[in-house]
Amino acid sequence: MPEGWVRVDLHLKLPSREAANQAAAALAPAGPYRSAPTVLRFAVARDGSGLGPENATRLLSRIPRGALTAVDSFAAARPAPVETTPPLAVAWDRALAELPADWSDAFLELRLESTDFVEKAAVLCIQANPRRVGTSATLRFRAARKAGYGIATSMARRCFERCDAAGITGTIAVLRVLSDTDHVHTQGPSWILDGQTI
Repeated sequence: MPEGWVRVDLHLKLPSREAANQAAAALAPAGPYRSAPTVLRFAVARDGSGLGPENATRLLSRIPRGALTAVDSFAAARPAPVETTPPLAVAWDRALAELPADWSDAFLELRLESTDFVEKAAVLCIQANPRRVGTSATLRFRAARKAGYGIATSMARRCFERCDAAGITGTIAVLRVLSDTDHVHTQGPSWILDGQTI
């Protein structure tokens, strides 16, 4: 049998119809069925879904003659790999890595995995001046690479490290980004989103 098998379908060929009748009676707990006058089919399972291997051995020991063949076997399904959410500090690094090299201003979103995290995350990320989106578990904020309105990248990472230490989980998405802006007597560009200046 292959390694890790959990179920096997067996084919038992008997020398005569009478021997097949006797074998069917002996194998009754396995629920055999006849696929031919002298052939019995039944299954053995290791996962509790059918007759176990030890019981099958005991029942088969009562049958003096016959040819037993494994028709098909099934291995245990491998569990799908569990995807874990990276720490927010790592998510921040990945978000920055996706930005163009000359980015200057970005509008981002912190998507928390639970609304229970909103208040604490807002406090721990206070330097980012986060705004909650309605009643969702989402906080939006701006970041600036060199100057202007928005949290500095190093300060943002420190905020997310504090969230990680507090067990707060979520993801970070870049909503909008501008490159190489020139802040002439201003704190930087503004975006209009849903009628609001951000």
